[in-house]
Amino acid sequence: MSNRIGDNYSVLIYGQSHAPSIGAVIEGLPAGFKPDWDAVGAFMARRAPGSNAMSTARKEADLPEILAGLNENGETCGAPLAMRIVNGDHRSTDYAKLKDVPRPGHADYPASVRYNSANDIRGGGQFSGRLTAPLCFAGALALQLLEKEGIRIRARVSRLAGIDDIEMDAADPQLDALCEGPLPVLDKSVAEKMTEAVAQAKSEGDSVGGLIECYAVGVPAGLGDPMFDGIENRLTRTFFGIPAVRGVEFGLGFKAADLRGSEHNDAYRMEDGTVRTVTNRHGGILGGITTGMPIIARIAIKPTPSIAKAQPSVSLSEKSNTELVISGRHDPCIIPRAVPCVEAAMAIALYDIILESRKESSQWT
Repeated sequence: MSNRIGDNYSVLIYGQSHAPSIGAVIEGLPAGFKPDWDAVGAFMARRAPGSNAMSTARKEADLPEILAGLNENGETCGAPLAMRIVNGDHRSTDYAKLKDVPRPGHADYPASVRYNSANDIRGGGQFSGRLTAPLCFAGALALQLLEKEGIRIRARVSRLAGIDDIEMDAADPQLDALCEGPLPVLDKSVAEKMTEAVAQAKSEGDSVGGLIECYAVGVPAGLGDPMFDGIENRLTRTFFGIPAVRGVEFGLGFKAADLRGSEHNDAYRMEDGTVRTVTNRHGGILGGITTGMPIIARIAIKPTPSIAKAQPSVSLSEKSNTELVISGRHDPCIIPRAVPCVEAAMAIALYDIILESRKESSQWT
């Protein structure tokens, strides 16, 4: 099923942007786990619409309502945990004409073909970034469980509108050095330039994209499998559940293509009885298996396709060319709200892998 991810920590997401609600059913939570709901709420608030000056003006509280899965003490009881988020502040009339005139850069046309024109066009339907709210809920729980395992995940904006943040030490990423706010970067002055670039694009009726770099520190060596179930494969599949993602790379990624082996290889060393690498160009993964070094994934986020500029399109009913001007409320840059989504996706995939490893270990003992 395309709306489900994970075999051991399994997350099924349902709903559409303008449906009465969206939500998730989560299986694999350990019984007796008492979530920190304040932390969950704070995490989800980072991706909520209207959370910063660069996001859409649509206001949604995104308050999760737990429907099942907790006992009388507020602990997970071993049953699937079901939650929903009620949709409220939407303007479905903004999307009426899009049934006939598909938006460039959106899934309107291919979804119409795939679902025989029965797809829900309002707010993008099931293709909307709105579905990342339950993804973030599931990720927030996974983040808390990973912290108990000594694993910490955090992402930063490494590039926005062609503006780069300063380099992070890949072998020892200083996650606490990232500044707070909608644009977590190492250099605050860079965040100011990025914000100005978003404002400029918005004033011109346009949008911008960029790169998010996500780190997982404390991941033990030996997790994963070769070939089709490698760590990269499973992380990438989860990242691409975020609608705006256009590309994923690990470590140096595509830059490795321009290097010699002597330049790309990471030398090994012993450090307090543990095997480490001096550098971390491999991004914590070799042969689909974790090396014990920080996992580093870089995710490309496209510019928001809904822009105020007039764009060429077609009329499906008249089979003719036409022009489309998109109305409604949209993000001039999705990057700030995508940062927690990337962290959530990383957490969901890694916790699923850890549970799988634990299951396999028990079979050999």
